[in-house]
Amino acid sequence: MECRGNTSRKVQGERHPLRLGPHSSDAGYSLIELIVSLVLSLIILGGAVTVFSSALGSRTRETSTGDAVTSAQAALNIVSREVGNAGYGLVTNGIVLTDSTDKKLHIRTNTNNQNALTDGPGEDVTFYYDSNSQSVVRYDSNTGLASGVINRVSDVDFVYHNYASDGTVTTGSAAANTGKITIKLQVILEDIEGQPGGRIVSVNSDVTLRNSPYQLGQY
Repeated sequence: MECRGNTSRKVQGERHPLRLGPHSSDAGYSLIELIVSLVLSLIILGGAVTVFSSALGSRTRETSTGDAVTSAQAALNIVSREVGNAGYGLVTNGIVLTDSTDKKLHIRTNTNNQNALTDGPGEDVTFYYDSNSQSVVRYDSNTGLASGVINRVSDVDFVYHNYASDGTVTTGSAAANTGKITIKLQVILEDIEGQPGGRIVSVNSDVTLRNSPYQLGQY
């Protein structure tokens, strides 16, 4: 009698599903493949870091520039209000011609307007550049007080616009017919890591001397 039961036959070439042969595709990456992948990853990561650092530096630079310009403009607004009021209560434009240059501006104002004198606080003021402190200084000769208006400045220029009776305008030294002054500041920007140092930005302000004889004649 033939006996039939469960028998197992080994098919030639068949491998156990849990055992991997030396040439199986599931054997993993070779050492060379791992090294190449690592190098490529480092290159991509390095490029991303460089781009991010550049973008961050540019953003910091723009923020620093914006802050410096805003601070300079605020200081110029304070100076402009005082300079624009020069000559108030007087018969001149208020500029002391013998003491005003392209680096210094000396003005007088009769703020009290009860006399012809300019001996009160704020009535005899000089603005000038102090290279030692790199700042624009306001000096009140009647009180003897000097205070910095803005620091981190490399230079300042006062440009005088002189008006002829026919309305012709020329620039030059301070004169009796000066009707407008341009104040130019060279502001030193803060050094930022990864960015060029010694950066300077120019900030200007045009100030009309509304009490000058020419400007008064326009009303």
